[in-house]
Amino acid sequence: MAPGIPAAMERPHFIGIGGAGMSGIAKILAQRGAKVAGSDAKESATAESLRALGATVHIGHAAGHLADDASCVVVSSAIRADNPELLRANELAVPVVHRSDALASLMNGLRAIAVAGTHGKTTTTSMLAVALSSLGLAPSYAIGGDLEGPGTNATHGEGDIFVAEADESDRSFQKYDPEVAIVLNVELDHHANYASMDEIYDSFETFVGKVVPGGTLVISADQPGAVELTRRVRDLSDLKVVTYGSAEDADVRVHKVTPRGLTSEVTVLLNGKFLTFTVSVPGAHYAHNAVAALAAGVALGIPAHNLASALGSYTGVKRRLQLKGEAAGVQVIDSYAHHPTEMTADLEAMRGAAADSRILVVFQPHLFSRTQELGTEMGQALALADASVVLDIYPAREDPIPGITSALIIDAAKAAGAEVTAVHDQADVPAAIAGMAKPGDLVLTMGAGDVTDLGPRILDHLSS
Repeated sequence: MAPGIPAAMERPHFIGIGGAGMSGIAKILAQRGAKVAGSDAKESATAESLRALGATVHIGHAAGHLADDASCVVVSSAIRADNPELLRANELAVPVVHRSDALASLMNGLRAIAVAGTHGKTTTTSMLAVALSSLGLAPSYAIGGDLEGPGTNATHGEGDIFVAEADESDRSFQKYDPEVAIVLNVELDHHANYASMDEIYDSFETFVGKVVPGGTLVISADQPGAVELTRRVRDLSDLKVVTYGSAEDADVRVHKVTPRGLTSEVTVLLNGKFLTFTVSVPGAHYAHNAVAALAAGVALGIPAHNLASALGSYTGVKRRLQLKGEAAGVQVIDSYAHHPTEMTADLEAMRGAAADSRILVVFQPHLFSRTQELGTEMGQALALADASVVLDIYPAREDPIPGITSALIIDAAKAAGAEVTAVHDQADVPAAIAGMAKPGDLVLTMGAGDVTDLGPRILDHLSS
């Protein structure tokens, strides 16, 4: 067995190996020397990158894909009970391991930073991974999106730090024992798993309670849900709480955020001294993510001035306000935002960077349950754009809910004064945007589904 591979992970089989979380774990195991295999619904660049690391990746799901000598089968919460490979694993009595348990096993013996929150996790985890790497600390990391520079969402590093995105959606973040936990925000989301804010607070309290004795919680001093969580966990023994944000009483206070086009200059007050650094993405939302990353690194003992400088080397993560290209004087930018708070933050960031340019949005709602609960707020967020195209709901893992369609969002957007058009066939979007766009405009493809595929097609149509 190669060093660093948990015994059960010597020959893992991943069902849905191409997913953002699953592929990251598979990559780290492959780099550590495990014999990795798995399956996914379709071919992808992720599948190819896994094969390049020596993994066996099958396309489609079939019982025969599971090797007889598999040491375990790794699943996420999205894998249904009737999956043929999962059924075969049960027949063979092969241990079934949840993705979160697999990730937790990879962190054992390392100094873990777990980044949690309703939104902003991927960006903040990425900022930390890039900054620590640029300082020569060789961290391991597992992120929900591909970094612009390395072009990957995970790596096995030789250092003693592991930075991980901690997913609250299915309570899996409760499996980790971090030295530093970051909580960016606490809001109601993932309605299929949480019935109320009280349930969400309970879940986050459990996550914070798993911080190792003497460890640190880095948490927002501005966001109401985070402030309430801080109140609830203040009395936990052996936990240091470090708050960050614009609030006057924040331990790491954001003094000023100055827009510089598609970047920002951030000044913070830390330990009585002002510190200024650059963040290579626009908007206060991302600036605050960088400050959370700064506070977490300092909690691990990294000098603040070194870390602040290193954070400037972060150039973005795919799908987080990622510039896809420019054609006919129109820039096309991709945004993963799918929760109203994220949508508002990205649109405000682009408004700050756009000067006099118009902002056009192609929005694809993600999940029927989220649209049912937050569709009105999504529509209100779209009122920040100059004009929007709204697609049908991307179902992901969900079955339709009767009566829940994109019309809920469109009606709310119109009621808020937005100019919005429904487009049901994605093939019609490039022409629709080309008919609306003028030189100098910014086009955002926005959502967590396959709306990201439209960016290149829009650019091609604008070019022609």
